[in-house]
Amino acid sequence: MDDSTTDAVPVVTSIHLAPGARLPTKAVESVVAEAGKGLVGDRYHGTRHRHVTVQAQPDLDAAAADLGAPVPAGATRRNVTISAGPVPTRPGTRVRVGDALLEVVRLAAPCRLMDDHVGPGAMRALHARGGAVLRILESGTIRVGDAVEVLDHEG
Repeated sequence: MDDSTTDAVPVVTSIHLAPGARLPTKAVESVVAEAGKGLVGDRYHGTRHRHVTVQAQPDLDAAAADLGAPVPAGATRRNVTISAGPVPTRPGTRVRVGDALLEVVRLAAPCRLMDDHVGPGAMRALHARGGAVLRILESGTIRVGDAVEVLDHEG
């Protein structure tokens, strides 16, 4: 993939699922997103609103620069990492990722576990760079390489 274009449409660069609380995340090439339920195989599948978490690689790169150490996408425990940002955080904003239609619920703040998973100071470095929590409105498959399209805010 050619990363030399700054106006390129963001794409999914990685997908991570956590089968349970405090269990390590697992990288996958694709995942089924079920409307009203979440990502099949993720610990939040079946919850009311926390269906998908999305973060942007440039935010991870900036956090790594502040931290002075790499911030691997899977260590943040976010589900979907996209190639460019910003990640929409305004509640109600709709986002098409692959075949799935998602809607922003809220900003995703990094938790204290980041210092354990990434390294001391990671929670602070990820502040305002944690991405967003979205719910799934229309089912579909999300794959690494899928385009990410932010749609107009409805409402």
